Amino acid sequence: MHPDLSGANLWEETILRYRQQLITQTTLAKERIQMKEVTKEVYLKWYEDMLLWRKFEDKLAALYIQQKVRGFLHLYNGQEAVLAGALHAMDLTKDKMITAYRNHVQPIGMGVDPRRVMAELLGKATGTSKGMGGSMHIFSKEHRFYGGHGIVGGQIPVGAGLAFADKYFETGGVTMTYFGDGAARQGSLHEAFNMAMLWKLPVVFIVENNGYAMGTSVERTANHTDIWKLGLGYEMPCGPVDGMNPVKVAEAMTEAIERARRGDGPTFLEMKTYRYRGHSMSDAQLYRSKEEVEEYKKIDPITQVLDVIMDQKYATEEEIEVIDQRVKDLVEECVKFAEESPYPDLQQLYDVVYAQEDYPFTPHKL
Repeated sequence: MHPDLSGANLWEETILRYRQQLITQTTLAKERIQMKEVTKEVYLKWYEDMLLWRKFEDKLAALYIQQKVRGFLHLYNGQEAVLAGALHAMDLTKDKMITAYRNHVQPIGMGVDPRRVMAELLGKATGTSKGMGGSMHIFSKEHRFYGGHGIVGGQIPVGAGLAFADKYFETGGVTMTYFGDGAARQGSLHEAFNMAMLWKLPVVFIVENNGYAMGTSVERTANHTDIWKLGLGYEMPCGPVDGMNPVKVAEAMTEAIERARRGDGPTFLEMKTYRYRGHSMSDAQLYRSKEEVEEYKKIDPITQVLDVIMDQKYATEEEIEVIDQRVKDLVEECVKFAEESPYPDLQQLYDVVYAQEDYPFTPHKL
């Protein structure tokens, strides 16, 4: 007996109808949404911010070699445009962000004092979590940055949960939920996608596809390489974005955030980006060549922004040198602050847990 293929044509028709629906939604959205203008001031801010993030982490790499940063260290070098473009589209008075363990520069972008971030990485009491979180667990409730998570993909449903809270309390906020291409293979993604679409949660899911997850290329982890297409199974608006260009990121994020804010639910964006360093500092990077890395450095996001600044005469070489020095001085100030800060007192171990008496109503001492 031949198999019943009557559903095949129906499936093709459904896909075509859905794609047309997405095109219509996108067209209408572009008519309604006006991205904040990318001015001279924006380009100069992007340059200074991204340079700070890059130099901050370059210093972290050096401190790690000196064993002043312990444990794991996952650096963001090369992916800065993903953050810069997103921040341009966000409303930092109410929007939230959550990500994985490559999480040092995001809180700085959200407004956290970089000195406190550096102190946390060195395990000092002046850090964002008083030295108890370390590299993979930077956190700031005040600035709506919710980690920093070490469980691969664990932050995806948490991000949906944060968005649920915004919907429930009608705050008007949107949650940016970031994860890597490796985490896109976790089952938690599908559970979160399903509930987010069912409840039309104000969340933007962003996969930062830097090509290799921990060290395995995208081509070897699934029979498809367009991760954004996972959204199609949930009828979630989705698509690829040039993650090396902050303007392209800002355009896509503006549309996704406004869609979420007006109550139309989530969007799934695949940021095509690249990291210049290994998965972590212990990564020997045997899975790629130095030539490949150098090729991607030709489209470095910082260089792209600087090229626009110089081409448009937004700043002179002398003014750029002033920015460069300001960034260098700030990084050194962060290191000085962290190194001069004390380590947590032993008593802190007991102040952050509940005492048995009056459990569970004993308040934290910190």
